[in-house]
Amino acid sequence: MICRVKRLLLMVAIATVGMTGVAHAADGVPGVDVSNWTGDIDWASVAAGGGKFAFVQATEGTAYTNPRFGAQYDGAAAAGLIRGAYHFAQPHESDGTAQADYFLQNGGTWISDGRTLPGVLDIEDNPYKDRNGKNNCYDLSVEDMVKWLKDFTKKYHEATGRHAIIYTTTSWWQTCTGDSTKFRSNPLWLARWGTEPGDLPKSWKKHTFWQSADKGPLVGGGNSYNGSESQLAELANPPAEVKVSGQARNRKTYTVTLSNTGPHPLKDIQISGRAFGGQRVVRAPGCKFSGTAVSCRVAELPRGQKKTFTFTTKPRKTKGTVGMNVTVGSVKLTLKAR
Repeated sequence: MICRVKRLLLMVAIATVGMTGVAHAADGVPGVDVSNWTGDIDWASVAAGGGKFAFVQATEGTAYTNPRFGAQYDGAAAAGLIRGAYHFAQPHESDGTAQADYFLQNGGTWISDGRTLPGVLDIEDNPYKDRNGKNNCYDLSVEDMVKWLKDFTKKYHEATGRHAIIYTTTSWWQTCTGDSTKFRSNPLWLARWGTEPGDLPKSWKKHTFWQSADKGPLVGGGNSYNGSESQLAELANPPAEVKVSGQARNRKTYTVTLSNTGPHPLKDIQISGRAFGGQRVVRAPGCKFSGTAVSCRVAELPRGQKKTFTFTTKPRKTKGTVGMNVTVGSVKLTLKAR
């Protein structure tokens, strides 16, 4: 019996605002980060000055929300910038799941509108150590800090289908996580002020965003995206993803499972199959079948959900290889039994 698992990427068409070019400068695509301390912002001037994206602080811990968040976040979008929200972590105050929940409930969720970036977890040296008496790692051990980060990023991914961006410095990451390599799926927003990004934490081979100055030429912090404008737009609007798996349970029974592992709900998925090895399809709940052929349709598959189809065949011989060829979009599976 043979099991196969493959992935199908489906482009989702969403209109975007302000993404007219694909060229980018050597330093990447320019952008900004802002918070309540930045004050009121002339977003039209930011756009006119070349800014293409903005990160806006939404929350901190589980008790603070940026009072200017709505105006800053919506203002960036109205000016044509792609925008995202960030959460300033206070890992000594509550667990990662609780802070991810607070972030999601107060502006940090991801929206499939083509101009919203994944949310950011800002984790760095404790800025309040004179007030809270904690060290730069918030008095958490390496093991506890990695668990805290895992809890936050897991909750965010479960809620949105996106991997949260992690903002940090290389030195903090090395000291407080033991240079953990467990966060490769999370894009890196590297904080290092200067002319070069320098060494990266071990979890990453490249940075996605780089904060090179605490005060940039536009407003707030100076940042760049490590890619082109079209790639930045794809980060806001990634392709849908379907995991397709199949199994020959025995000579008469075959299963095919579709799992929506991406951030978008999927519609009108077509599955077609054909038995081989001298057998015909005799049962396929929820599908149409005739002779050796079977066809199924999934009207809609919500994000994070799966659907399994079971096909029953009647072999003409008791020996020899039998099976089914199954096609889902560009994915082709061959399920064999002997």
